[in-house]
Amino acid sequence: MTSLRVFVVAGDPLARAGLIAMLQDQPGVEIVGQGASADAVSGALSAADPDVILWDTAPDASEGLDRLAALDAPAHPLVALVSAPADAAEALAAGARGVLPRDAPPEVLGVALQAAAAGLVVSDPAFAAEASPGRERGAAPLVEDLTPRELEVLQLLAEGLSNKEIARRLGTSEHTVKFHVNAILGKLGAHSRTEAVTRAARLGLIIL
Repeated sequence: MTSLRVFVVAGDPLARAGLIAMLQDQPGVEIVGQGASADAVSGALSAADPDVILWDTAPDASEGLDRLAALDAPAHPLVALVSAPADAAEALAAGARGVLPRDAPPEVLGVALQAAAAGLVVSDPAFAAEASPGRERGAAPLVEDLTPRELEVLQLLAEGLSNKEIARRLGTSEHTVKFHVNAILGKLGAHSRTEAVTRAARLGLIIL
């Protein structure tokens, strides 16, 4: 199994050391570099060529977000650790693929980094209201907007539910769910359920 190559950026040395220690306990994770800021690690980032960057925006969130925005769409997928919901929206707008609270548990952090490296947009449920309206830069527009019911079905698809399970959850027929799934695939220009979920996440339509 190929290790997930992670580069850790954090202005606080203690926080950086804590994140590294936490990630080193996660199976399949390799720390390939670390630094205090984007300015300080730009060369090291290119040399390390990580799969994903973990960026702690503290201790000064506004400064950390300004530096993130200055990257003008990071060259590598990036997950930002933020302290407030408003910071989550700013981080996503600046190009982050994921936003998590600074106290996210190790297992959540590991899954989020894997998802971001795979091209998905990741957000903690607590940040959903701030994070969901934003769409990824450069993402292809929808052929047609999804209906509220289609968005419900799409979120359940993202949770891995089958048509039968979705029908039971929504109190409708399996035939109706199949109709919604086909409509979702068409509007997203996707050829499979997995592709639909991936594209929807990139567009900010669902929270993984």
